[in-house]
Amino acid sequence: MGLTVTDRFLKYVTFDTKSSEETGTTPSTPGQRVFAEALVNELEALGLEDISIDEHSYVMATLPANTDSEETPVIGFIAHLDTSPDMSGKDVNPRIVSYQGGDIILNKEDNVVLSPAMFPELNDYVGQELIVTDGKTLLGADDKAGVAAIMGAMQYLKEHPEIKHGKIRIGFTPDEEIGQGADHFDVAKFACQWGYTIDGGQIGELEFENFNAAGAKIIFKGLNVHPGYAKDKMVNASLLALDFASWLPSAQRPENTTGYEGFFHLTNMTGSVEEAMLSYIVRDHDRNLFEQKKQLLQLLVDRMNGMHPESTRLEIRDQYYNMREVVEPQKHIIDIAFEAMTAVGVKPLVKPIRGGTDGARLSFMGLPCPNIFAGGLNFHGRYEFLPVKSLEKSMETIIKITELTAQKS
Repeated sequence: MGLTVTDRFLKYVTFDTKSSEETGTTPSTPGQRVFAEALVNELEALGLEDISIDEHSYVMATLPANTDSEETPVIGFIAHLDTSPDMSGKDVNPRIVSYQGGDIILNKEDNVVLSPAMFPELNDYVGQELIVTDGKTLLGADDKAGVAAIMGAMQYLKEHPEIKHGKIRIGFTPDEEIGQGADHFDVAKFACQWGYTIDGGQIGELEFENFNAAGAKIIFKGLNVHPGYAKDKMVNASLLALDFASWLPSAQRPENTTGYEGFFHLTNMTGSVEEAMLSYIVRDHDRNLFEQKKQLLQLLVDRMNGMHPESTRLEIRDQYYNMREVVEPQKHIIDIAFEAMTAVGVKPLVKPIRGGTDGARLSFMGLPCPNIFAGGLNFHGRYEFLPVKSLEKSMETIIKITELTAQKS
């Protein structure tokens, strides 16, 4: 017998794989390469085939079919190597607690407490074992829980040849957290009819809808003169930026939206009298409303230029689109995942992602790819935790999907 899925996860979080938007390389940080190479060694030890790692640290491997049917679809499972830039992933020090309710003291010295008063979802896990942080780093369940679940499932299928399945491809990608996980993914090489990213949160999550997404920068040019003689001459770029931000609807900010509601999120601002900049991310599930949001930005830029000619310009680029357009016409992909969860005792929670995954971009690259839970909660920070049972059920769901896909072919 090899490692348990929990053992794997606890091993994987020791790798520092925090990605970075600053380096301009792929992978964006060297720790991701170290982790990728370690996974290659594990895949070889498990006896998988067609194992590859390319210059960008994309890892792919094959578990061969153990059924004679040539009709069984080739399916894939994908997770990402990196952890969020939002918090340190170095020297992660996890521990397992048997949760009986109430507060969990993560770090007594710094008074870091994981409390159901702040995170009421903790109450859903009373009586279970939880993997928590020491309050100084994130945990890394996003997405090392997904990596562990996939690796654990491949080990289980190797050890249980009585479970019949078709050819299975697995892929591990860098830099998902900075929106670049699919940049160099070779869909033709992966050669699947469909796939699943194992990158969701709480147990039961099954997602095939995500935001349409764009990134926008609004740049303001001012005119600086001596403030004592500025009347009717000075144009303060920072004040133009403040005015512009106030024109956007406050109801469409992240803190005021939920469910299918989109938003404008101000992520950064810089400014002086001569030049200022606002950085936004623009999100909406509905493609028409998404386009309207982008049009509103241009209308407001035009309005500002009407008041202060040639002062303002917009730079905007689309980042990814709602995978529902691609996945929904092939509903059997969702149905199999739904049935698999039910079969292993998990209640499916079908809901839209208020974000994006590699699967969103991969779906538009020719690989329909909905998202399945890996089990973690409170991603990207010190309060992140992973129920052991949820991780185990993620692995069981992967195994059952492979079995059902073979049975239905």
